[in-house]
Amino acid sequence: MRAYVGLASTVHDPALAIVGADGEVRFAEATERSLQYKRAWHCPPDEPMRVGRLLREHVRPGEALVVAQSWERRRLRSPLFRAGFAAVEARVSPLLRPTMLGQMNSFDLAGKNLALRLFERDPAHAPIDWRWFDHHTTHAATACFGSGWGEATCAIVDANGERSSMSFFDFEGGALRPLGPKARRSFARQGSLGAFYAALCVACGFDPLKGEEWKVMGLAPYGSLDPALHRTLRAMLRVDGLQVRGNNWKNVAALHALRRPEGAPALDWADVAHTGQRVFGEVMSELLTQLHREAPRDRLVLSGGCALNSAFNGQIVERTPFREVFVPSAPADDGNAVGAAWLALAADGGAPPRRRLSPYLGSALDPEAIARVEALGGLRARATDDVDDAAAALLAEGKIVAVARGRAEYGPRALGNRSILADPRDPDVKERLNARVKFREEFRPFAPSILDAHGDAWFEGYAFSPHMERALRFRPEVRDRVPGVVHVDGTGRLQSVRAEDNPAYARLLERFFARTGVPLVLNTSFNVMGKPIVHAVEDAIAVFFTSGIDALLLEDQLFVKGDG
Repeated sequence: MRAYVGLASTVHDPALAIVGADGEVRFAEATERSLQYKRAWHCPPDEPMRVGRLLREHVRPGEALVVAQSWERRRLRSPLFRAGFAAVEARVSPLLRPTMLGQMNSFDLAGKNLALRLFERDPAHAPIDWRWFDHHTTHAATACFGSGWGEATCAIVDANGERSSMSFFDFEGGALRPLGPKARRSFARQGSLGAFYAALCVACGFDPLKGEEWKVMGLAPYGSLDPALHRTLRAMLRVDGLQVRGNNWKNVAALHALRRPEGAPALDWADVAHTGQRVFGEVMSELLTQLHREAPRDRLVLSGGCALNSAFNGQIVERTPFREVFVPSAPADDGNAVGAAWLALAADGGAPPRRRLSPYLGSALDPEAIARVEALGGLRARATDDVDDAAAALLAEGKIVAVARGRAEYGPRALGNRSILADPRDPDVKERLNARVKFREEFRPFAPSILDAHGDAWFEGYAFSPHMERALRFRPEVRDRVPGVVHVDGTGRLQSVRAEDNPAYARLLERFFARTGVPLVLNTSFNVMGKPIVHAVEDAIAVFFTSGIDALLLEDQLFVKGDG
């Protein structure tokens, strides 16, 4: 028997996944979680202090290992490719030196710690079977195989792969067929939407290395269209079939020239964010409409870093011929760990399960650590027969409740297992959370988690959205009932919750609905700004005690400040 280890080996957002020969994902998690280092830049996916334990927990005795990477070996180790990297670095080294050198180093080092730990575990182990796959194909594999659909058209749009910044596939019968012309032009001479948005992030005064593109999306609704800037930005990117033409480095330099000075109010750059988001949406809409002409299916699978643009994702059905959209819980590079493992499995004649991939694939909490919280930490769990009802009661009273239970979410968004929750009816809750808990900018919105059965009554054009992958417009008649989760443009980046996906979280929402008549809660990630979502019990306790969180639900134990 074999087990398949997938390594997302990009210089940022590394991750590791373990898949069985039956295609079931046993584990998948970004490296940033255990390290508590945002995006884990320049870190290996098989982090040496942890990978040995993961092998013991998730690889069964006697299973031979296939280790698959999310970049193509032949391409990244090509002397011509590396010489080309060096030439571009010499031209624009202030922008690209860390990522270019780091990417090659990350690829070369990935898997070395795993091999060491495997040797320590069993010096006579069978040789590792190493595999390497094209970066965009691993994106497509995670998204298409994990969609639960039998057929779809697939678009991968990010900053760059080995050859280009976008790829397209027809997905049918468990097979991926590339669409469009083979990329022959260098990445530097293509119009990369990922590079465009990163540069827009810089122009607005934020840091794309920290993944602060979220802030651009939050800021954009506060602005309005700047016609002159729109003409300038729109001229940077031209859709030509299934390609976007442009000059990345020229475009980046032009956007950087707009950069908000340090200390200037972010809201003063809202028009830049709004106009840049408008251009992104226009180009994506043209591109996806052209894709539908090439592969006219109703269903679109969208992945790559640009698939994290939830503001645009909520408009795809309105602005393109596609009728349904699926975005995986981890569309960025951390998600490629699963895709690489599944591609290796498929190459051996296996197949992933034909159902939607659960996002709850990460680490569980250590029960001994939870026991120590009460024994040594000066806290006492509140006695209750129904912990979800007790948590819902606290929320209805205006308390802020953090939740850490079950397996952690795979991807950047908290989906009820590592979340901070609050009452969306409170008009002041956003300011309270930003000031006392998240310590972040006032213009950034908070997301609603809603019971799926009630979605259509609360959102226009409602579609099942399990991964917070799209922002939809609240119906006008309900906006005043939940001001805490309605953004300035009337939208909310929603998470649809079903009992079959997450029974505990659905139960908590049902209890809140029974008490308040509102079938949704405010949900934000269990972290403070600049830090990853909490990983261990100790991380949860640290955020609990150093912020304005009122209560903490650890598995089935509810701790409330003042109850100790």
